[in-house]
Amino acid sequence: MNFSLEQIDWTSLIVGSGQIVVRLVIILFVFLIVKQAGKSLIKRSFKKVVERDNVSLGRAKTLESLATNVFSYILMFIFTVMVFEIFNYDAKALLAGAGVVGLAIGFGAQGLVSDVVTGFFLLLEKQIDVDDYVTTAGFSGIVEAVGLRTTQVRGFDGTLHYIPNRQISSLSNHSRGNMRALVDIGISYDDDIDNAIHVLQETCDQIAKEDETIKEGPNVIGVQSLGTSDVVIRIIAKTENMGQWAAERKLRKALKQALDKHGIEIPYPHQVYVEKKDQQ
Repeated sequence: MNFSLEQIDWTSLIVGSGQIVVRLVIILFVFLIVKQAGKSLIKRSFKKVVERDNVSLGRAKTLESLATNVFSYILMFIFTVMVFEIFNYDAKALLAGAGVVGLAIGFGAQGLVSDVVTGFFLLLEKQIDVDDYVTTAGFSGIVEAVGLRTTQVRGFDGTLHYIPNRQISSLSNHSRGNMRALVDIGISYDDDIDNAIHVLQETCDQIAKEDETIKEGPNVIGVQSLGTSDVVIRIIAKTENMGQWAAERKLRKALKQALDKHGIEIPYPHQVYVEKKDQQ
């Protein structure tokens, strides 16, 4: 059967298309409002949890990130179903078809399932929280988000790494408990070792009084090694989480100044040039 342009009811077509566009705009507008309101509600809820139940801030951020992730997936699914219904597609048939397709690709989606299961156990066993300093899957950095499928780790060079949860087969969490600050400093073989240790320990004691981030020490452990041109003395302290690097920098500066003040030499490599002259 052939149709001509004259047989098309342009008024009904335009009105119908306009109604579809209006409904799409309304659904999109409601979707954005509900999404923003839901995220705000989740954020406020976990803020109250921190204040009321004495939950750590990192743990609250982790659960907040996960809850937001799940909420977004559910909302997106509802939005998709509503859009299909606007175009007169049966949502039940869509769900049934999705089940068949899901069964068909199930064997190819094992990685996705593994991501979700691994992420679940990471959260259940409290292995990782937002703001933790971790090393996993060949990357080191600060955890920014823990999701159902991926974990986001911000490297110290600023790079954001998206790590599939299934790749987190081993995890080193450096943020549990106090951190260690370690400084090795060398003195000349000609200097008195006991005197140098005394000077260093006095400086360490002064720093301990001034720096509240240092929880234990700093203590001069003693001679760590005998180098080719120096005697290496080791100093160790325990600091607050993520405070170890600042403590090490502060120690190096103060110890160098103390050794200079007492005339104790810190050796450094010297180059000697020997010029050979031909005898005339």
